[in-house]
Amino acid sequence: MHTVVSIYRDEQDSSKKSVWQSPFTSVLPLFESNVAANLSAAAESNSQRILATLALLNTSMEIRLQRTAPPAAQKEVKERGKDIAEGSSENQQPATPSRYESQKRRDWNTFGQYLKNQRPPVPLSQCNSNHVLDFLRYLDQFGKTKVHLQGCMFYGQPEPPAPCTCPLRQAWGSLDALIGRLRAAYEENGGTPETNPFANASIRVYLREVRDYQAKARGIPHKKKKKQQISSKGNDESSSAMQFS
Repeated sequence: MHTVVSIYRDEQDSSKKSVWQSPFTSVLPLFESNVAANLSAAAESNSQRILATLALLNTSMEIRLQRTAPPAAQKEVKERGKDIAEGSSENQQPATPSRYESQKRRDWNTFGQYLKNQRPPVPLSQCNSNHVLDFLRYLDQFGKTKVHLQGCMFYGQPEPPAPCTCPLRQAWGSLDALIGRLRAAYEENGGTPETNPFANASIRVYLREVRDYQAKARGIPHKKKKKQQISSKGNDESSSAMQFS
């Protein structure tokens, strides 16, 4: 009897222990997870503070080194920083085309539009020297150079004392430069030197006639200037062996 009572009491004690421990057992994992999260957040915050402190120390050390470094080293650091800044600006901003390249593109577009306005339109592949000559004559209406006619009283005078009704024409120098740009643009856009209409002999003859006539009409003879080879600067600035005034 005594043995049965002791067994019954042991079962009741064990059931009480299990009932008392069950709430603590269910809360314990949640408590552990919260503690772990707080510890990881604190560790991350501390690591960020440590990194910020190290960066600040590194910056201050670099400044001290730059101040205490010899002048040659300081100059090297400044030049290196300048090169980096210029390189970043070049990467961000596209290269600006030169004045010559911009003018050449405008001239090429103008000539292409002229061919399209013909009746019927002329494809660029069928363009020849006759179309180029017609284009040069077409441009005369936009000229700004007074070219006296042979019947004008001011024919051959470089500085006429009074205005006259003679037409304005494109100056020979402007036409010569225009043909040079169009000749280069033709080959840059897929044309071949053999079929280049701007390099045709008839174009050179026309330009020579315009040059001679304008020189007589304006009383300003053209003069050839020999290429100077005194210094390399003169060689860089001269674009051809002959220059005309």
